[in-house]
Amino acid sequence: MTTPVDGERRHLLNLAYRLLGSLAEAEDAVQETYVRWYALSPARRDAISSPGAWLTTVAGRICLDVLGSARARREQYVGEWLPEPVPDQADSVADRITLDESVTMAFLVTLEAMTPAQRVALVLHDVFGYAFTEVAAITGRTPAACRELASSARRRVRAARPATTATGHAEVIRDFKQAWEAGDIDALVALLDPAATLTADGGGVVRAALTPIEGGEPVARYVAALAAGGLTLVERAVNGLPGLLLQRGDDLAAVYAFDVADGRITRIWAMRNPEKLRPWTTSR
Repeated sequence: MTTPVDGERRHLLNLAYRLLGSLAEAEDAVQETYVRWYALSPARRDAISSPGAWLTTVAGRICLDVLGSARARREQYVGEWLPEPVPDQADSVADRITLDESVTMAFLVTLEAMTPAQRVALVLHDVFGYAFTEVAAITGRTPAACRELASSARRRVRAARPATTATGHAEVIRDFKQAWEAGDIDALVALLDPAATLTADGGGVVRAALTPIEGGEPVARYVAALAAGGLTLVERAVNGLPGLLLQRGDDLAAVYAFDVADGRITRIWAMRNPEKLRPWTTSR
């Protein structure tokens, strides 16, 4: 039987995914939150006036702990670490993630560069609308300190120039796909900003560039060389914006997300780590 408390699960998953950048870690955090809830005695649960607020507080604290330990783990990560992309498909495991500007790859990558406290303060206040008094209860800091954390995080977001809307984005990605399939390096270069970067995440599991590739022409030559390996390109939404899947036969080789500004691609994120492609392989 579904209880009102169980109805909070989707909200908690959306919160945890934005905080952690990993659907797998978010699911674990939400599961741990419910484990702690049901570990309470019935009398203690009945005494909690707002179970939803209690669950959010606990989930936020769990995510804060995970973010703290993740920094040490990611220092040992092979190559670049990227957030886990989620598909836009109703029958996938990711159908519980609400796709909006707060889950674009550009935004999640910007969050990754913040301190755990900045990230939690910004997401809770600016994305989910929690008061700074509530954020303070989760982070263990004063409301004034949380306000300053969110303010500094906001400056980082503005400096990072967030992704464009899907309207202009889709046409550029479609043109990029066609140029890529044709192996037309000149056309690829024309679609890339001169300062474009491509960041790949193989996690040491599969081959991928260990450091970002910088510059429109180097990026164009890199992707053109990949096409020579017999890849098929498929248009799919990635974290709510048009992206590409790279398939080799029936196998998913990579998921590509893009940031577009002024009609040109400024950033490409190539997820190759098969462990982070689980939502895509289970929904296909």
